[in-house]
Amino acid sequence: MGCEVSSWLRARPPVATTITSSGSPKRDPFFFSSFKLTISCCTSGPADSPPSSSSLSSRSYSRPWYNPLRHRPLVHDPEIVRHWVEADQPLAPPERFTVVSYNILGDRNASKHRDLYTNVPSYYMKWERRKRVICKELMGWNPDIICLQEVDKYYEISDILVKAGYVGSYKRRTGDTVDGCAMFWKANEFQLLEEESIEFKVSGLRDNVAQLSVFEMHKDESRRLLIGNIHVLYNPSRGDVKLGQIRFLLSRAQILSAKWGNAPVVLVGDFNSTPQSAIYKFLSSSKLNILSYDIRDLSGQRSCHPAQVLGVKKEMKSPFILMNRLFENCWTDEEVKVATGNAGCHLLVHPLKLASAYATVKGSTKTRGPDGEPLATSYHSKFLGTVDYLWYSDGLVPTRVLDTIPFDILHSTGGLPCKKVGSDHLALACEFAFTPRTKEGNNKTTTTTISGTSAPASRDENH
Repeated sequence: MGCEVSSWLRARPPVATTITSSGSPKRDPFFFSSFKLTISCCTSGPADSPPSSSSLSSRSYSRPWYNPLRHRPLVHDPEIVRHWVEADQPLAPPERFTVVSYNILGDRNASKHRDLYTNVPSYYMKWERRKRVICKELMGWNPDIICLQEVDKYYEISDILVKAGYVGSYKRRTGDTVDGCAMFWKANEFQLLEEESIEFKVSGLRDNVAQLSVFEMHKDESRRLLIGNIHVLYNPSRGDVKLGQIRFLLSRAQILSAKWGNAPVVLVGDFNSTPQSAIYKFLSSSKLNILSYDIRDLSGQRSCHPAQVLGVKKEMKSPFILMNRLFENCWTDEEVKVATGNAGCHLLVHPLKLASAYATVKGSTKTRGPDGEPLATSYHSKFLGTVDYLWYSDGLVPTRVLDTIPFDILHSTGGLPCKKVGSDHLALACEFAFTPRTKEGNNKTTTTTISGTSAPASRDENH
């Protein structure tokens, strides 16, 4: 046990960013309480029986008693160290900024879906503790712009970040849900020029929301950028709604960017879609023929149960199941309209040329998949995979990203949150630089803006 304490408190190399980098480590009462009374002397007889004469006479042979339940938290407390990975490119211009995207796990959702965190000690789930850990993570990375999803305690987070020099805005989801999206930026670095809050319900696309903000750098007023923050619908079966929400966000981002001189765009958030999905293909390639894909598998989430990812359980696909899926692949006119905005349009196209920051800045195979994306950005008892991204347009280039946790270490936590991560997601962070010869952005938009209208959704599941 003493070794684990010393390994966490020992000095770190300057190239690594850890959660303790913002200040001297302090004793965590939750951490040290796990060591109390874990070893005690006992007699050789049964624990619930009175001591016998033989047991009394054999005290000199008693040994430390091991209780696996008391040691259980140690299994979930591996050492968490996150490194910045530099891009392999020439020195970029000095105008740089860092963006963080983080789904912080709303307190209400954490309580409502406790079955997702059966392997997580209950004290790691308490909001007061998670809030401290999350803010400590954010302060350690010192980002210029922070985009949060699943925020239902906005003012508690805001009170902390405002004291650190940030200004914030918040958009709560519509309907009965209480969480939403929040964006914070350093007041001494950026001036807010315009912001737009998106309620997808207005277009019949459920109660999810998004934010768009146009900023101007104080040190160079010619440098403007647009930041988008979204939390896409979770429901794996409603790929049409997911596409509709993303389509609408891209359309509004293009319009706002054009209004401010084609300002370069950064779109971040929880897209609830994996790197192998059709939705990811749409974002990265700018177009998608939706009829080529099963509407219920557009997001790729169904293949990310931990047992499947880790090879413990493999999905069996009989010929009959495959045949049924072939017939189920038919889209209704209503679903097509939800996805594309036009019941007669099957080819979905968006006007922004986007690339993924993490796929651009190459990392280790211990943390990245073949597509360059993190192996996992979210982990609980029913999901292990990547759904969070930082997308950027022409006019910007990523200079470094904060790499995620090596897959074996992440797996050894048993599930998030853990001691040094305050959510069931991992935060993503990227430093961007404006490209040379770009003053107000060079995000060319030669493609016609896609429609933002859609038909109301028909299925019942909202999240």
